[in-house]
Amino acid sequence: MRVEQLGDGQPEVAVVAGIHGDEPCGPRAVERLLEEDPDVERPVKLVVANERALERGVRYVNEDLNRAFPGDPHGENYEQRIAHDLFAELRDCTTLSLHSTQSYAEPFALVDRVDAVARSICPYLPITEVVETAEFATGRLIAQPHTIEVECGLQGTDAAAENAYHLVRGFLAATGVRPTDEGDDPIDAGARGEVEVYRLRRPVPKNGASKYEVLVENFEDVVAGEPFAVADDERLMAEEPFVPILMSAYGYEDVFGYTGERVGTLGD
Repeated sequence: MRVEQLGDGQPEVAVVAGIHGDEPCGPRAVERLLEEDPDVERPVKLVVANERALERGVRYVNEDLNRAFPGDPHGENYEQRIAHDLFAELRDCTTLSLHSTQSYAEPFALVDRVDAVARSICPYLPITEVVETAEFATGRLIAQPHTIEVECGLQGTDAAAENAYHLVRGFLAATGVRPTDEGDDPIDAGARGEVEVYRLRRPVPKNGASKYEVLVENFEDVVAGEPFAVADDERLMAEEPFVPILMSAYGYEDVFGYTGERVGTLGD
């Protein structure tokens, strides 16, 4: 695990990248920020977590690090020990965790629950959606207080790395690490945008087919009776209305993604 810092003093703000080794957008954004070495008004910790997985270009070495928190210092596998060390590094920090996905090209945020931290930070990020994960946060970093996870875009793309960089800049402005300069750029100016809030309802299981296809778009309403996926030659139909979230053909081994519901906006 690599830990860097901008500014002097004990950081109360942190950015975490590389929790999954097949998601290079976060480490690229961290490297870009370190190269720029910007002046900061309060210190921030920059962490690249799963270096072994990143070197191998795999999601994890032994187990999914984002299902292993709070970890175990004496754990049998690498990710259990890293989870413990990372949890200790982030204690008492307001944290942004950078990820990417196979399901959606636009950035969005995930939180355990929308709270005061999410309401104060998410409007400054270049996103239009935030998702409450609630019961599905077990073992994930966002189960910890003051933590926001962002999906930066499609895995392995330059666009996701660019999104990650701007998400970090927005986060650092929202937390007072860098100033919100006057200007036309809404990130630089600290402009607050409207953010829709969604909530995960349940996972959508796969059925052991050999080939899958998803027919719907994430965050776009699916009506009851509408086909939402194909498993081999079988069209799967929605039994009730839902909003697809993290839905893709091969992003997860056992599920397509999740059904969700819209619950309002951050301004409600």
